[in-house]
Amino acid sequence: MQKELLEIGKIVNTHGIKGELKLLPHEDDPGDLRGLQSLFIDGRELKVLSARVHKGALLVTLEGVNDMDAALEYKGRAVCADRSDPGLSAGFVFMGDLIGYEVYTESGEPLGAVEEIIRTPAHEVYAVRGNGPEHLIPAVPEFLKHLDTVSRRLTVRLIEGM
Repeated sequence: MQKELLEIGKIVNTHGIKGELKLLPHEDDPGDLRGLQSLFIDGRELKVLSARVHKGALLVTLEGVNDMDAALEYKGRAVCADRSDPGLSAGFVFMGDLIGYEVYTESGEPLGAVEEIIRTPAHEVYAVRGNGPEHLIPAVPEFLKHLDTVSRRLTVRLIEGM
């Protein structure tokens, strides 16, 4: 079976002297990726020995990366994961998969589709375009009410000014 690799983030630094890597994920919650069994860097599969969340990043220890010098070789590199990795929780949705989801208000009014995901320091913002004006919807629970992965539909709560 061929692996379907998706970019999940970037190695931004090392952490400590024992080879831990600081992975800044594209996903909202780095904890969602803690269970990954393997990561792929430059097409090479590396087994995850441990992973923990620290200050908005995922600190990972990879097989064969045992000290800071070895870890420094990966700094600045993109990291991918296999979509079917058994360590991902059931129903997990990669951020990039949301592009194209149809967006509706809680009352059923169509707003358009997610066309872009904008990264900000606080959280992601979904740019929804298609039916009327563009809507910029913060990717936080107060506004994201229901995600239906089967019908590729996102239900949101709007407030005045959105």
